[in-house]
Amino acid sequence: MKRLIVALCLFGNLAIAQETMKEELPYYELPEYSETYTAGTVAARMIDGLGFRYYWATEGLRDEDLVYKPSEDGRSTAETVDHIYGLSKIILNATLKRANGQADTSEMTFLEQRKKTLENMKTAADILRKSNDVSQFKIIFGANEFPFWNQINGPIADAIWHCGQVISFRRSSGNPYNSKASVFSGKVRQ
Repeated sequence: MKRLIVALCLFGNLAIAQETMKEELPYYELPEYSETYTAGTVAARMIDGLGFRYYWATEGLRDEDLVYKPSEDGRSTAETVDHIYGLSKIILNATLKRANGQADTSEMTFLEQRKKTLENMKTAADILRKSNDVSQFKIIFGANEFPFWNQINGPIADAIWHCGQVISFRRSSGNPYNSKASVFSGKVRQ
């Protein structure tokens, strides 16, 4: 009987921890959209859409999903997730007006990297949402600066592309994503 009580307590704590984790991470659902259309609110909504897709592409990934590779020459799911993290840093750095450098992810767990990627996207979107002039948010690599246009067709579009790959990879490794997450509404159907 004591073992049953201990097991139930542990299971209950695990369930609470998982619910808390969902609440702490941005993009379980999309935030409400802005009442006005500006360059900043539109760019922010693009990143919000990316964040929602990334959240659900990576939610519940198992170790066997992370090591999955479609071919010997391709990236694994973990390598793809790592690439998306790097793209999220480029997106964030532009909104913070910081130069980009090498990101060392060797010490990060998958869950830490996932959380940081979602936080990067949320911070960038929040900055853009308050701005009417996105031209100030340049991508900086060393002495080279690129206009915000490159942000749209570069890191943002690339990250969306790779979220689709993660979805495809996880399906191939036997772990489809939650089909109740509607990318059209940005909500989770009950």
